[in-house]
Amino acid sequence: MKISLGFDLHRLAHGRKLKICGIEIPFEKGLLGHSDGDVGLHALIDAILSAAGLPDIGTLFPDNDPKYKDIDSLILLKKTLELIQEKNLKVSQVDFTFICDAPKLSPYYEKMKKLLSKVLKLDISEIRIKARSTEGLGWGGEKDAIACFCLVVLEKN
Repeated sequence: MKISLGFDLHRLAHGRKLKICGIEIPFEKGLLGHSDGDVGLHALIDAILSAAGLPDIGTLFPDNDPKYKDIDSLILLKKTLELIQEKNLKVSQVDFTFICDAPKLSPYYEKMKKLLSKVLKLDISEIRIKARSTEGLGWGGEKDAIACFCLVVLEKN
């Protein structure tokens, strides 16, 4: 068994779609990034790569490479899963904690879990998602960013 923690943070900006864990969420702002800015998938990818002993997301999918400009992070996740499959590893559990005051993410948890279950080939009961407010403090309280921590457990295939 291999365990790792991933983290990502992106600023919210007008003129962008908000995608979290591959799901588009209606909101007046979206996450700013070279790719689609999906903090959930970026934290997940980084945790998977770290647990597998591979380079981090910025090394494998650099933000100065035009081929990753506005790319759907689900594509990056699928490429990451191919890399760990080569090492005879699979994801056996994921646990997300989002930090934001807006939007409320709980109405989208089940949709996120269903998509992740399909992509990760993982029973939905092994995917946990929760969000925490900053109680109006700091960047999250100003509703200008969203952060995500993701714990991943990998097992041998």
